[in-house]
Amino acid sequence: MNMRRSWMPMPLGLLACLIFGAVGLARGELLAGAAKVDVTDREAGPVNDPLFVKALVLRSGATTVALVTVDAVAIGEIGPIGNGFLPSVRERLAREAGIAPGNLLVNASHCHGIVRKDVDAKTVEAVKLAISRLVPVKVGAGRGKEDRIMENRRIGLADGTEADVRHAYSLPPDDQVAAVGPVDPEIGLLRIDRLDGSTLAVVHEFACHPIQGAAGGGNTADLSGFASQTIEEAIGGDVVALFVQGCGGDVNPVGYKDVDHPRDAEPLGRALGLSALKGLRKIETKADDRLAIRSKMIALPRGDRREPIARLEAERERLLASLTGTTLNLKTFLDLHAKYAGKPFPTTGAATYLHEKALGREHHARLDGLNREAMESYVRHVLAMERITRIQTNLALLRKHQAGYDASPDHTVAAEIAAFRVGDFVLTTFPGELTVRIGLDIKRRAPSPFTFVAGYTNGYLYYAPTAEQLRNVGNAQEDSDCLLDAGWRVVYDAAVDALLDGF
Repeated sequence: MNMRRSWMPMPLGLLACLIFGAVGLARGELLAGAAKVDVTDREAGPVNDPLFVKALVLRSGATTVALVTVDAVAIGEIGPIGNGFLPSVRERLAREAGIAPGNLLVNASHCHGIVRKDVDAKTVEAVKLAISRLVPVKVGAGRGKEDRIMENRRIGLADGTEADVRHAYSLPPDDQVAAVGPVDPEIGLLRIDRLDGSTLAVVHEFACHPIQGAAGGGNTADLSGFASQTIEEAIGGDVVALFVQGCGGDVNPVGYKDVDHPRDAEPLGRALGLSALKGLRKIETKADDRLAIRSKMIALPRGDRREPIARLEAERERLLASLTGTTLNLKTFLDLHAKYAGKPFPTTGAATYLHEKALGREHHARLDGLNREAMESYVRHVLAMERITRIQTNLALLRKHQAGYDASPDHTVAAEIAAFRVGDFVLTTFPGELTVRIGLDIKRRAPSPFTFVAGYTNGYLYYAPTAEQLRNVGNAQEDSDCLLDAGWRVVYDAAVDALLDGF
């Protein structure tokens, strides 16, 4: 089946009848309107800070595009937003506001906050409110930099495999850690000003899981929410700052596993917001009526996980067989560990050791040897059990997605991708959790210098790692919680390059 579509200008009424399509550049004055609506589920428990759906609507000639951001984990599949959300919102906006379904982009920040059950109605409300506020605008694209708040969560191990920094996994021992992955410090920026110079809206794109949480607990929009709040407070007025999640599939907030300090998203989000503001101040907006959107459906190959499932099951059995008898329990191990740590004479005074040695007995030294051997054995058991917990977690993910593979008639996954342009700002989107290297590669190839990449948009397809990362299946979340075969990237790269070509 040929998944490609050709793109040409069409009347808005005709476009509203199509689910996917594209609009060529429409000449005329550029209009923009923005709005935000609170979608915090206040019945779900304590609230630390509000969650929003935000809408930016742009119009030039016959072309109208809506960019929507939601403080939620995903657009469908997982979390509180169901799979019916996007079709419902598209249908209503086409019918009530004349926005073609293919001209709506909805990005989830991937924060783990809980939104209201009527988030679809609130999304329509936000878009219609933004339409009611359309005014002539100037636009400008730019970039900022922030490299202090995130780290790649994949850890390269000495045996050539990779593990993840997750709360679901215990970390491998330090002596096994050999490398860490990259991050993308770039903040993609779009500034939209009214003709009087006041800022109407800001789009800021960044790649990082917003999963730090609030120090005191409670529902939160996390670091992405605090970043937007910082921008809005600093600029003032009724500006709306929309956070767009980038290729953050394998990027954590820094200190994610810290057990010595409360995990708090606010300082990280404030730092991101201030760095975005530095970049925004450098942007000079100008009259520019270029507005376009292209979208297409592509079929990506599904991954068959039978081999890694069998391999992990065999490894688990081997590790279970290694758990033999031990003379210690947790209490005695902790007592001995405290007693023996860095001490040459742990069980009695040095004089006793020397006295026994002089007499040729060395009973305490022999006891030390036995105790250290028992502790080493106990540690081996603990490390084996830690590995088993990682295997168990990843086996559950692999089996879940293998069931989807077995049920799929053609072993493919349908994915909607898009490219959106306003002025010099270009955003290309994907529905899954792209890992950071993919975004870096696309930006290096892109013909436009202000091209940025967003995952988590118009659906949710779980993780989308590189082919190299997929050779690690079973050891990290990105390659285990994944629908895709290693060859998916060839299909995707060709499709995204075609979307961006001449755009």
